[in-house]
Amino acid sequence: MSWSPIHCSAFIAGEPVDTGKTLDVRYPYDASLTGTVTMVGREHLESAIRAALAPGNKTLSRYERSTILRQAAALLAERREEFARLITRETGLCLKESRYETGRSSDVLEFAAMEALRDDGQVFSCDISPMGKARRIITTRYPVSLVAAITPFNHPLNQVAHKLAPAIAAGAPVILKPSERTPLTALKFAELLYQAGLPGWMLSMFVGSLDEVIHPMIEDPRTEVLTFTGSVEIGKAIAKRAGYKKLCLELGGNSPLIVLADADLDLAAKLACEGSFRNSGQRCTAVKRILVVPEIQREFTEKFVALAKTYRCGDPESDDTVVGTVITDDSAKLLERRVHDAVAMGAKVLMGGCRKGALLEPTILTDVPREAEVVHEESFGPLAPIITVKDLDDAILYYNSGRFGLSSAVVTNDLNAAMKAAKELKTGTTNINEVPGYRLEHTPFGGVRDSGLGIKEGVTEAMKFFTHVKTFSLPW
Repeated sequence: MSWSPIHCSAFIAGEPVDTGKTLDVRYPYDASLTGTVTMVGREHLESAIRAALAPGNKTLSRYERSTILRQAAALLAERREEFARLITRETGLCLKESRYETGRSSDVLEFAAMEALRDDGQVFSCDISPMGKARRIITTRYPVSLVAAITPFNHPLNQVAHKLAPAIAAGAPVILKPSERTPLTALKFAELLYQAGLPGWMLSMFVGSLDEVIHPMIEDPRTEVLTFTGSVEIGKAIAKRAGYKKLCLELGGNSPLIVLADADLDLAAKLACEGSFRNSGQRCTAVKRILVVPEIQREFTEKFVALAKTYRCGDPESDDTVVGTVITDDSAKLLERRVHDAVAMGAKVLMGGCRKGALLEPTILTDVPREAEVVHEESFGPLAPIITVKDLDDAILYYNSGRFGLSSAVVTNDLNAAMKAAKELKTGTTNINEVPGYRLEHTPFGGVRDSGLGIKEGVTEAMKFFTHVKTFSLPW
């Protein structure tokens, strides 16, 4: 497909800004120019903050917020293919994944539009205790004054939607810095939100340098909330720098798919493929370790490899491609090196393992030692390491002894085993007979330990996080 490079301006309080300083964004598949984006400076950040906090800003009604979000969903539906192609050109993800992401983003907008209309208050009668009185305590919520958001490269539309849609629904203004790898999709989405009727003061979006823009944005005491999705190392550095404010850190994952002896092995093979290779393995909830009991390991592995061979890897813009590139050549080289290191430690490559630039074949490894870097760290790409576990207890102990706690999955038809895993795995989500990352866009999502601070995202929980609770009481 032919592609003409595009340029996106930064947006400060709804107004496009071009400083003359730009950043190139390149297609990971062949390094061709996807587009350029304006880089802003410290003075633009200051303007964005001042505009969001200006005393004359008119608070939007619930109906107005919901209408803007619904209109945005309608506009996105009309431009789905345009956004999908841009996502592919920025990320190297195949068009199938990019189209799927636009659908998920529409769901985020629709759910946020619904939640904007929902009453968020509670009433507590006070005469339920001998110490009480004939009064009622009533709660209500009001938006924080300003949200600062930083989003990653791997879902350049949906991650941005997950920050912005709940904030709009709650009535909170946002300044957002998208990944410098994938800023074009984010800025096109900002443009769409303004077109849907979002007042400029409610959203500024830009990229800039660490010293001039990003560090001051994180540190500024006028931002009441900082929400970040990205790596563990950067998340922890942000936590040290942010100071006294509410933090939502959605960090890395190292999710297991646990396959037990009674599992439906055709289902297990399908979940292993979908969990390991979709989105080029670049999901924090992707399957990163497949833990299999000895009784069925051989049969499962045969079915897994046979199905995985149908996951075509290649040109991301081809409709036949299922696995595109990872985000950069360097990312692919890191994954390739981890595969080689695992093989040196005794692992065997059953399929894949070859790299060409940022394109890394879907790769299945077996006999992987538990201390190998490919499974000890989050390997953000289409790798599927198989590890033998004695039983469910061994799988739980192994997973819980690690750093991460985002998501997990168990393939079993034994309800007792399913409930044991759900209760004992120290993770934010456990799915039975589904991939670790399955959820709806409004349901709670988030991790513990090095995967996050336990704060949940998803439209409903994010709206709570972007608001303060106020109580008052009445003598009636």
